Amino acid sequence: MCGIVGIAGSYEGKENILRDSCRKIAYRGPDSQGVWLSQEGQIGFGHVRLAIQDLSVQGHQPMASADQRFMMVFNGEIYNHLELRAQLEQSAQAPAWRGHSDTETLLASFCAWGIAQTLKKAIGMFAIAVWDQQEKKLTLARDRFGEKPLYYGFTRQGLVFASELKAMMDVPGFEKTLNRDAVTLLLRHNYIPAPHSIFQDVFKLPPGTWLSLSEQDWQNRRKPEPQVYWSAYETARQQPKVHYESDDAAIDALAGVLSRSIQSQLISDVELGAFLSGGTDSSLIVALMQQQSAQAVKTFSIGFHEKKYNEAEYARSIAQHLGTDHTELYVSANDGLALVQSLPAMYDEPFADSSQIPMALVTKMASQSVTVALSGDAGDELFGGYSRYQRAASWWDRREKTVPLVRSLVASAAGKLAPGFGGNKKDKLQKLQEVLRATDAVDFYRQFVSYWKDPSSVVLGGRELATAFSLAPIGSFLETMMIVDTVSYLPDDILVKVDRAAMACSLETRVPLLDPHMFEFAWGLEDKYRVRDGQNKWLLKQLLYRLVPRSLLDRPKKGFSVPMGEWLRGPLKDWASDLLDPVRLRKQGLLDVAQIHERWQQHQAQQFDWSPHLWGVLMLQAWMDHYDIQG
Repeated sequence: MCGIVGIAGSYEGKENILRDSCRKIAYRGPDSQGVWLSQEGQIGFGHVRLAIQDLSVQGHQPMASADQRFMMVFNGEIYNHLELRAQLEQSAQAPAWRGHSDTETLLASFCAWGIAQTLKKAIGMFAIAVWDQQEKKLTLARDRFGEKPLYYGFTRQGLVFASELKAMMDVPGFEKTLNRDAVTLLLRHNYIPAPHSIFQDVFKLPPGTWLSLSEQDWQNRRKPEPQVYWSAYETARQQPKVHYESDDAAIDALAGVLSRSIQSQLISDVELGAFLSGGTDSSLIVALMQQQSAQAVKTFSIGFHEKKYNEAEYARSIAQHLGTDHTELYVSANDGLALVQSLPAMYDEPFADSSQIPMALVTKMASQSVTVALSGDAGDELFGGYSRYQRAASWWDRREKTVPLVRSLVASAAGKLAPGFGGNKKDKLQKLQEVLRATDAVDFYRQFVSYWKDPSSVVLGGRELATAFSLAPIGSFLETMMIVDTVSYLPDDILVKVDRAAMACSLETRVPLLDPHMFEFAWGLEDKYRVRDGQNKWLLKQLLYRLVPRSLLDRPKKGFSVPMGEWLRGPLKDWASDLLDPVRLRKQGLLDVAQIHERWQQHQAQQFDWSPHLWGVLMLQAWMDHYDIQG
């Protein structure tokens, strides 16, 4: 795992710029640092390395292809790179290998098959920048699901790109102009969805795409449209359903595809471990991982002193049953308070999933024992696991049974009544109005994953931009919710949360459920294998029951969350009060002071738990302070 930076254009002192940018993200790759400049001096790459495969100097980056045509910086892992090497050797297209890194494999594949075809063949997580000396083209590419980040944008001098925004902010000509439209999206979702970023003229490369730029492009600040080499949405939409002769046959099929994915992700020259929350997904990953390991797998979990949030005791019982080498850490409010100050630097742009706090703590704990950790992320998106799916489905069913005229009348009444109320009642009436007026299932579901229901009224001068919620519904209502989350919430919240927290302590994370074969298998399932008899993730649980006693598993899910509502009334109150001070907000001129002040007061009076809404505003304000950003 690594960090990459690059510039293209008329920058003076390119080497110094790149080295300075590398220093800002050195934690992503503490093992070595490298800089390369093209002969013409127009292109420059920087790389910081966390050595995972081929720890020798043969894995050092930036790396050139054997024929010197391609120069590349690469962040990630290619799990099937040995298979790619074998294909190259069988077709007599392999070079004389210098080492055994997947970086060298990618470069040889570019030479043999071209960049676009290589991306389609490669299975892994990655952010890549490649300079083609022959075609004079710069290509940026990102993995299928967006596990690895890649920002890019333009300055007066040319193009700049990096794994994180902080590596770009001090590049000469970079304008830290706040994108108010992105702030509007932040308040709705508590994250900023790709391709948008918190800054104007800076973008996130969407998952499953590549972007090719010429010298004329960066000289003229022209942004070509990213090209799609793989689409989760299209794959899900077109995936045929598979008929299984029995439930056991479906369970066996799942065991096979998931075990193969885990096996491929155990490739490493350093020690591996896994996160174990005690929930279905992480428990299944660890159980199958332990089956393939001759030694006790190192596992890690976080606990809370507040019992209603704590699952550490369950994780401990599962670890004991599986025979893992288990470590746990209990988190207090003071731990959260101590960490909050570092979140803006860690997450690089405003990000407001409060489970970022326990994630940062568990990754730090794991990094003291291992360099790579597997996680159970994506089980909810692939197997219908989120509890909100059942709530939303219940609302959708009632809505569809209501005749359109009644829907329209009730929505109109709710809209007229809402302004006469404050706080929670107003919020519920607005939600009722919006779900009744939703144009389709995607628009309807949007209300269930929104925080501020009308964020453009909160962000002064902000408007909402198009996101994944403009996609057309597919399949069943459950499948529509799952695919929207897969292309929005998963890459822009879950995977961001994991990547930034882990990389801050030089830990690589891997997600076996995001193998493309695993994705195709999951989308070949009928809904009865996802939810049955009120039980979500039904198929995952049936496989897990073969490996872990039901008595350790069958309990309500608590989720990976913190008691943020209580913390904002207690140990975080003074910190939050300063950031939400009406005088400060009014002077800033970015947000509607009255709406924020009202919710802060109601939260303190325990009239309603507004912590998810307030956390988005707090993370924005803390980020602006840290990077000295003006409204």
